[in-house]
Amino acid sequence: MDILIKILQFFLSFTLLVGIHEFGHFIAARLFGIRVDKFYIFFDPWFSLFKFKKGDTEYGVGWLPLGGYCKIAGMVDESMDTEQLKQAPQSWEFRTKPAWQRFVVLIAGVTMNVLLAMAIYTGMCYTWGETYSSNDQIKWGYNFNEAAHRLGFEDGDRFVSIDGQKPDDIMEIVNALVITESDRRVVVNRKGEEITLHLSLDELIAMRQERGYENFMTVRMPFIIDSVTNPSLRTLSRGDEVIAIDGVKEGDFIAYTDYLGQHKDQQVQLTVRRTDSSVDTLSVKVDAAGRLGIIAGNPFTFNVKEYTFWESIPAGIRKTGNVLSSYWDQLKLIVQPKTELYKEVGGFIAIANIFPKTWDWQVFWSMTAFLSIILAVMNLLPIPGLDGGHALFTLWEMITGRKPGDKFLEVAQYVGFVILLLLLILANGNDIYKLFMH
Repeated sequence: MDILIKILQFFLSFTLLVGIHEFGHFIAARLFGIRVDKFYIFFDPWFSLFKFKKGDTEYGVGWLPLGGYCKIAGMVDESMDTEQLKQAPQSWEFRTKPAWQRFVVLIAGVTMNVLLAMAIYTGMCYTWGETYSSNDQIKWGYNFNEAAHRLGFEDGDRFVSIDGQKPDDIMEIVNALVITESDRRVVVNRKGEEITLHLSLDELIAMRQERGYENFMTVRMPFIIDSVTNPSLRTLSRGDEVIAIDGVKEGDFIAYTDYLGQHKDQQVQLTVRRTDSSVDTLSVKVDAAGRLGIIAGNPFTFNVKEYTFWESIPAGIRKTGNVLSSYWDQLKLIVQPKTELYKEVGGFIAIANIFPKTWDWQVFWSMTAFLSIILAVMNLLPIPGLDGGHALFTLWEMITGRKPGDKFLEVAQYVGFVILLLLLILANGNDIYKLFMH
């Protein structure tokens, strides 16, 4: 059932994204009087599941759920149908229109994907607001994984600045260390003293290659008591804090629970700081499960920034810009051979796995907006066969006044098809490798 929910979310999101993208091409083409022969959701080799014709356009749903297409008359596209180009040019064809109109048609799909992301983020800001954890609230610091320790971080460190900038949302911290093309200078507060860590780009790339960003850091949480189920500890009250066990002062709930798990059925000494700042020591037996009979409270709260309808619009635009910039920075890193980050590129399995196992509309829309930005960026790449490749040729024509020939565009389309096929094999090959090797 979990897999089915993931698949349903993936196909609903993918269908929406492709439909919006192709609808952008459709609207722009019709705006300039260009005939659209077909408008399809999914591909329809040999047959379609559903179709009807209105005017000159055939609308339908194909059986192969790998995207969709908008077949524009007089344009060399992914259908590779060049028969029409052998006929005399017609006024309603793409190829007879001015270069600037063809350029608008070509980038209309990408534009619609960006606008969709803006609309989704705007709706999310208005409906749910923006939720984040503030670095300022992390008074007890962080625990770090092995990859972070190799970079020089120590458990309990608190972040002061990264390259002179004070981080607010804790998610900004990991992103700054993972998505970078240069060295980073990180200042941390370590036991009251400010320590500067100089992290080289090679170190950060090595950390990313080994996926060290996974669980890079977790928030250290004090052992603050919420309630007590053990009768022998009835003198403890809500808000009291366990500050040591057997004299071991870790100051971290996880460390304390690990210690208790190693002392099952044994007597331990708890040092407790009361809400009035007095300190007591109590003797208590750890049960067979490694528990004391104390329920810990969570001292942290998420910050939620709420927006009115009109405030949510610039917030949604700003969010789109931030995600777009972040993804572009990641893409620039991936295409550098020395980083070997091309191994992170994922195909259909990786995309489906970003959706949760349970249906959550907030997560669904967040992932759909993110994928819409990815689709926009990928389609703008100057690869023949993609919108970016076609747009580049048209832009060249607008600048030089020289239009590429139909034969050149046909050959370029084949070259682009081979490149896209290789990228598809790489992405889905990575998925298959990870599926069986991890």
